[in-house]
Amino acid sequence: MASDDTRLARTDAVRALEAEFGELINRFRRIISENAHRVSPGMLPGAYKVFTTIVRRESITLSALAESLMSDKGQISRTVRELEQLGLVERTPDPSDGRSSLLSPTTVGLERLAAARAPQESSLVDALEEWPIDDIRNLTRLLHALTAGENPAI
Repeated sequence: MASDDTRLARTDAVRALEAEFGELINRFRRIISENAHRVSPGMLPGAYKVFTTIVRRESITLSALAESLMSDKGQISRTVRELEQLGLVERTPDPSDGRSSLLSPTTVGLERLAAARAPQESSLVDALEEWPIDDIRNLTRLLHALTAGENPAI
């Protein structure tokens, strides 16, 4: 009977966690949409995700970008062309493979992204202002274990 109670309690806890993730995802979607619009009016959240992935990677091939985003290479290619036309991304020859190019953010792209992020830049820091730093680090460790599919070593 104890194992049934434990399983039920675990299921209830996971459902509550799922609900909180749903709320967090909705909040992030709203922030991403707002940021995308600030980078370039009319920019879709998917294009913003492609752009921020290029920024985070600093330079990346189209194939690696598509793989990283688990997306169709053709769709990513079209999105990258749009980002190039907006002056946010540039292509340079890949020194290790002359057949491909490296995608990198432009200075203008980095400036526009920084300006787009500025309104929410401190919101997470503010939200966690009263949290002990060890709790923040523990949450980070646990979220990493969850996303990596690992058992968190306590």
